[in-house]
Amino acid sequence: MSAPRQRPHGQLRQSQLITTFGPGAMLDLPDYSVLVGGLDFWSPLGEALHEPRLVAKLCSLLGLPALHLRLPPADQEDPTAPPTGITAWQFPEWFITQDVQQEATPVRSRRLVHRTALIRGKFIDQDRKRRSVVPVRFVRACRAGHIGDLDWYAYVHEGVTPCRRPLWMDERGTSGDLAEVSVRCECGQQRNITQAAIVSSRALGHCDGARPWLGPYTKEPCGEPSRLLIRTASNAYFPQVMSVISLPERDDTVTRAVDTVWEFLEIAESLDDIRHERRRPRVQVALEGLTDEVVLAAVQARKHGSTAATLSVKQAEFEVLASSRETLGEDTPDGVFYARALARGHWDAPWMQPIERVVLVHRLREVVALVGFTRFEALAPDIEGELEMGVRRAALAREPTWLPAIENKGEGIFLGIRREAVEAWLARADVADRGRQLAAGFAHWKQEHVGSKREFPGLPYLMLHSFAHLLLTAIALECGYPASALRERIYALAGVGYGVLLYTGTTDAEGTLGGLIQAGRRIHLHIRTALEMGELCSNDPVCSQHQPQHPHEARFLHGAACHGCVLIAETSCEQHNELLDRALVVPTIDNLGIQFFPGAMT
Repeated sequence: MSAPRQRPHGQLRQSQLITTFGPGAMLDLPDYSVLVGGLDFWSPLGEALHEPRLVAKLCSLLGLPALHLRLPPADQEDPTAPPTGITAWQFPEWFITQDVQQEATPVRSRRLVHRTALIRGKFIDQDRKRRSVVPVRFVRACRAGHIGDLDWYAYVHEGVTPCRRPLWMDERGTSGDLAEVSVRCECGQQRNITQAAIVSSRALGHCDGARPWLGPYTKEPCGEPSRLLIRTASNAYFPQVMSVISLPERDDTVTRAVDTVWEFLEIAESLDDIRHERRRPRVQVALEGLTDEVVLAAVQARKHGSTAATLSVKQAEFEVLASSRETLGEDTPDGVFYARALARGHWDAPWMQPIERVVLVHRLREVVALVGFTRFEALAPDIEGELEMGVRRAALAREPTWLPAIENKGEGIFLGIRREAVEAWLARADVADRGRQLAAGFAHWKQEHVGSKREFPGLPYLMLHSFAHLLLTAIALECGYPASALRERIYALAGVGYGVLLYTGTTDAEGTLGGLIQAGRRIHLHIRTALEMGELCSNDPVCSQHQPQHPHEARFLHGAACHGCVLIAETSCEQHNELLDRALVVPTIDNLGIQFFPGAMT
């Protein structure tokens, strides 16, 4: 893989290098189509970000003794300053001419040429005419992230061949459909592109493990079948990111509480031991507001020197947000987290019975780090915010010592859900029947995604996830932020608690305008609107009567869910608009009677 002869120029936002165009991603610059280089080609390193909890998680995930987080390099406004930026490798190396050769039939034929046949970016034909070229839109890749050019000669001749006659790409019609595109050699051989799209045909052979974004000589063993990839398709690059909400120094509070009664907790090895010791009045007072799980984690940390990775990402956040304290964090201008619980008298209503706590998060900081990427299939964090260990993700560098990250600052609303209400709802027979249907749909999906380690998240997650989508849509109508700027964080932690955080955050000041805080002061009205909107969908009865295990519709991860009700912008959803069923939240026209929330007009 060769770098372009002249330096390409283009600019991206720092956040885009984490979420869209990280190492290994393809993008079009004004004069080139390129592959973004790995971290070894980012210079200089950006400003360091401090988030110990996230760093501990990433070290454990990647099996590294240490690493640090850095912002992507920023552009220097000073024209005399040394150049900064990210090296990008020219990709693909095959092009097609922009002129069209008209045949006797209505076929558009364009010459297919390699980069080495170009002179100053132009192709000179046999008549000495200079022809403009554009990158070919087809490349090969595999699910492990490897990528490379197609061997067009081997493809059109269906095997290795010494033939090197001119190649042409013929297009019939104007739709660009693969069935209308074929490759032709002047020796007479011709082959349609649709055959390359059939993975089982092995038309493109096996992947050679090429990682051109890491530079030359970086291939690794692979063995996956090569797949046809359209260069600008949405499945060409899926960044795998991990994010945490920066929390106040809650650990110090827990540690001090444990220290004061250490003589009793020193022998604790399980949750039952913690519950037993809580019967002592002194221990009960010292541990007030702390769950058994948090106390046990602190005890184990003191005994065994555990790091911040002891609790899952979301459990640590939930323990802070669900704290019995009215004020969380420090109300200082430079603080990263400040929240206040809203008294029940401000939001109490009949339809709010399942909700036990409303917290207005006036200021929060989210740190998002890029860990790796995949192609063809996205890998989302699990329901506890953790990335799967052992997943084959494409590397960002040959030997990573740092990872790119950004910080988003904003505001949010946290709703704590009564644990007793969820457990009572789960105990109902009709709810259990719906759970079996949704689990059967998930099993069908799993059969189509061989090798996936994803597990069915359970009914509480699906219910809270669907509720969050309904509420996000309702709040977006009045809070001043577009719906695509709002995001969710679902806390469905069996044995710990349940809750929903809706928040917004950006790398600048846009995420701190106060719109969500004002909406939170009227949260009961927004929830009522959300429940009313969810009861009827414009696609009913088809939507509400959808069976998740139905093989013909192939919507195995959806119950009553479609673009007319609970599907939202994928940038707002932590599960890419999957695992949704509004019938678990509100009554629908299908009259299943399995809703968790009472009617909005109760």
